[in-house]
Amino acid sequence: MSLEKELLKRAESKCELCGSESDLKPFDVSPKGGNADGAILTCGTCHEQLSDNSKIDANHWRCLNDSMWSTVPAVQVVAYRMLNQLKTEGWPQDLLDMMYMEEDTAAWAKEGVEDESEEKIVHKDSNGIVLQNGDSVVVIKDLNVKGSSIVAKRGEAVRNISLVWDNAEQIEGRVGGQQIVILTQYVKKTS
Repeated sequence: MSLEKELLKRAESKCELCGSESDLKPFDVSPKGGNADGAILTCGTCHEQLSDNSKIDANHWRCLNDSMWSTVPAVQVVAYRMLNQLKTEGWPQDLLDMMYMEEDTAAWAKEGVEDESEEKIVHKDSNGIVLQNGDSVVVIKDLNVKGSSIVAKRGEAVRNISLVWDNAEQIEGRVGGQQIVILTQYVKKTS
């Protein structure tokens, strides 16, 4: 049996998201697409909006209020991902709070969603230039290194810096042969 026939049978010839009966076609749910367990049957409107984020109409997706309760894991995954994408609208957050999925289905759903609760930490020098691991910087002010007699002199080059992963205001680098933590407000990136 072909994928489309299998999906038509499972979905009773209706879009598994909004219930429409026109322009039905399979939609692969990454990364498990390619078979009936990793695909859903969608109408043309749902398919177009799932494929192109610029065409999303938030009101169309109010249908997820019903389809999120589907017993088909692929439908739950798509509902979760779309609700997550629309959560700034307000109403989708309420549905996300109510939604229930098995652990493996939830893990699959979260694979395609960026976690916005984790702020991306960006390290910037005194001029607002973004710093990367391995960059070279110049110290712009004499700095006394706590716990040692080392002074990082103004104009001293610090090569091959490392970013402190959980603090945007700190980098690590070698000064006077010792690895130290330096505040980003006291450095300037060199090219």
